[in-house]
Amino acid sequence: MTSSRQALRQRITHGPTLWCGGAQDALSALLVDQSDFDGIFSTGFGISAALLGQPDMELYTLSENVATVNRMANVVRKPIFVDADTGYGSVLNVGRAVREFEKAGAAALQLEDQVSPKRCPAAAAPSTLVSIDDALARIKAALDARTDPDLLIVARTDAQDPGEALERAARYAETGADLIQPISRTFNSFQQLVQLRETCGRRLSLMLMAGTWMTALTREQIESVAAFASYPIAGLLTTVHTVQANLRELARRRSGDFADLPFAQTSMTDFKDLIGWHALEERQARYETGGGH
Repeated sequence: MTSSRQALRQRITHGPTLWCGGAQDALSALLVDQSDFDGIFSTGFGISAALLGQPDMELYTLSENVATVNRMANVVRKPIFVDADTGYGSVLNVGRAVREFEKAGAAALQLEDQVSPKRCPAAAAPSTLVSIDDALARIKAALDARTDPDLLIVARTDAQDPGEALERAARYAETGADLIQPISRTFNSFQQLVQLRETCGRRLSLMLMAGTWMTALTREQIESVAAFASYPIAGLLTTVHTVQANLRELARRRSGDFADLPFAQTSMTDFKDLIGWHALEERQARYETGGGH
């Protein structure tokens, strides 16, 4: 893991943008890993939905989040960028969270400056922030807790006033955050993102979602300011829409007919290939026939 984290650290300073697909569990992470994306973003919004069937209001615990990330790390090879929410408590909790995510296999993690429990700004009303001093303390605690100095700490500011966001970003970068992540509703133009990068002296981490002004950004614009560019919930919302449509149709039919569903199903053969069925069968057979020694 150290060598891959080193490579990622080098990449954020002068390499190409890391494009990440969002994942909420091991299967969705495996899908991203087998796609043309460069990395996996473990979305807290999606983890809360998949694990609890509830909104992203920090209802799931640190241990549940870490366990999900660890299950992802067990089946993927690409770097995992972790949504670490607010750090789950005091600065001591932040330190523990960093160490746990590091052991679980994270290559990078983001910390927010909301109060705890947080609310996802993509779906909730305006968020309440901790003071700048408290946010800086979180970042310092996170930096000090790393045992691998190449684990990346991404500081996210949920400030919705552009001036405050610029001030916080500059202070977070000065404290040692590796990347700065704004929320989409704070700014409304590419020029403001350029200003943010220039003000903080760090490349950015951007979350790209349908329905926001960032849909107007080109690849060239994104890559000119961002080291990380992620689609946090596109996979989740695609899954929900697809499953709902097929279930609705099957419930209407109530027969053995699977023809012409709204969305085609993956074949059993392809699914078994996806999850490594044959490799495990071969390994089991090798041991059972005495060939595993």
